[in-house]
Amino acid sequence: MKYSIPQLQKELATRSPNEVLEIAAKLAKFRKENKDYLTYLLFGSADEQEYVKESKEKINESFATISRKSAYTTKKGLQKVIRVLYKLIKNSKSKQTEIELRIFFCNKVKSARINLDSSKVINNIYYREIEKIEAVYVKLHEDLRYDYKPDMERLGIESI
Repeated sequence: MKYSIPQLQKELATRSPNEVLEIAAKLAKFRKENKDYLTYLLFGSADEQEYVKESKEKINESFATISRKSAYTTKKGLQKVIRVLYKLIKNSKSKQTEIELRIFFCNKVKSARINLDSSKVINNIYYREIEKIEAVYVKLHEDLRYDYKPDMERLGIESI
């Protein structure tokens, strides 16, 4: 049986607060993604700037684990960082948070002096993020675009 979101919401409305709490706890135990999202909703969504700061720390930690012995290990490390990045962006759903984290990732790649030409996959990872930054940038409010313009220029992205 599949129920729609409105049907589930109506059913949850009929349950007692304790039952809803128990259901939420079971969902959090069911999958790591559910737990991460519930954590964001309870603790991160109230202060988005703090969430961005913590997310940047997680990205830094992931970057620290990248082995630079060969192009292959560098590629695998970057793919792991990208997975972390996508989870953090998925939780927030804020375009401003998304562009900030993507710009941070690209700046980390540049500051780590990862050779983009050592592997086509590494090159694609980096430039795919640049394309995603451009796509989000277009959707931002005009004032926010102005705030991110210097970051865009540092990455070599022409303002749209």
